[in-house]
Amino acid sequence: MQLRRLTAYHVRIPLKHKVRHASHAREETDSLVVRCELDNGAIGWGEGLPRPYVTGETIDNVWSLVAESDLARQLGQPFDNLTQAINLTDQIKLKVADGDCPFVERGCFGNSARCAMELSLLDAAARSDGVPLSRITELLPEAFAIRESKPQVRYSAAITAMSPWATAVRAWKIRLYGFHQCKIKVGVADVEDADLLRRIRKILPVGRVDLRIDANEAWRCENLESKLALLRPFGITSLEQPVPHQDVAGLARLRGRIGVPLMLDESLCSLTDAHRAIESGICDLFNIRLSKCGGFVSSLRLSALAHQAGLGYQLGCQVGETGILSAAGRHFACSVANIRYLEGSYDRHLVRERLTVQDLTFGRRGLAPALQGPGLGIDIDEAALRRVTVREQSSRVTP
Repeated sequence: MQLRRLTAYHVRIPLKHKVRHASHAREETDSLVVRCELDNGAIGWGEGLPRPYVTGETIDNVWSLVAESDLARQLGQPFDNLTQAINLTDQIKLKVADGDCPFVERGCFGNSARCAMELSLLDAAARSDGVPLSRITELLPEAFAIRESKPQVRYSAAITAMSPWATAVRAWKIRLYGFHQCKIKVGVADVEDADLLRRIRKILPVGRVDLRIDANEAWRCENLESKLALLRPFGITSLEQPVPHQDVAGLARLRGRIGVPLMLDESLCSLTDAHRAIESGICDLFNIRLSKCGGFVSSLRLSALAHQAGLGYQLGCQVGETGILSAAGRHFACSVANIRYLEGSYDRHLVRERLTVQDLTFGRRGLAPALQGPGLGIDIDEAALRRVTVREQSSRVTP
């Protein structure tokens, strides 16, 4: 097998409603979708969502990275099977400009582009081998300790910043739908967090729904304890990214005394971040998201590293993921053990164009089955892709 053509699409996905948290508000998302064509006719798809406040990426600089990195040449070496395809994606080198950029130093700038490229090639290779993408977890030696095959998984819900009435409606939907876990966005400027959790707990009581909170870098180490003290009575099981990345080292002195497990998100985007977090003792959990962490394989390595260090991990998602990343996340979740919280597959509830023929939205109680088809196990809705495409670029491997 050999790569024949790579095609990148800048797509703009409209959301069904505005999503707001302490760091950002969003009504649409600009994403990178990649189509990979092999010389045996197999087609693979990948997706990445650039986020400047997470990995320093915008859709424009990601678009330039793809154009300037000659990825068709890098991925153009012949390979025989999925194992060799994994090794090939490990060699992706993005043409990142030198300079004083913290995201480059952390090893995460370009991760959304890397994720989209990697997934597209691995999808095509897995289709050629006739195996699901989840097979990667069995083939990666580093993932040996965290392998687990599951016939279905259970997703958690989320409540973002919205009006008190909308919050109550969302909470009742979560209760009636039968979710067992829910994440609440806190730290938003015009929202009183204690009142918010009090209203939610009246509908989603302790013992019925596990509640965790995400501050999206809105707090500081100096006020974290006082902010959290008001919320601990509501039975919080974890606190995600309470402070900005530049202040995250201060969590080491707070971690042992606040009484709530700390999760890193914006500060956990690469193996460099992970090693620093472990060595500094600043967290209890990693929030691993395929796009921000550079793809399926790197996310497996981060999970394995967390497990080895005695830490927990969540598989998260990014607002606006289409069915491509929903499928990749499903394969990950169905093949990895001990995922503390699982997010994703919001397709029908959030995006106006899911890009896949299949509806991958979770069902009642957040349950969703493993995908059994080869590769990602999805088909792309070409008409939907055309509707949301802003620009397109293609490169071919020269024989």
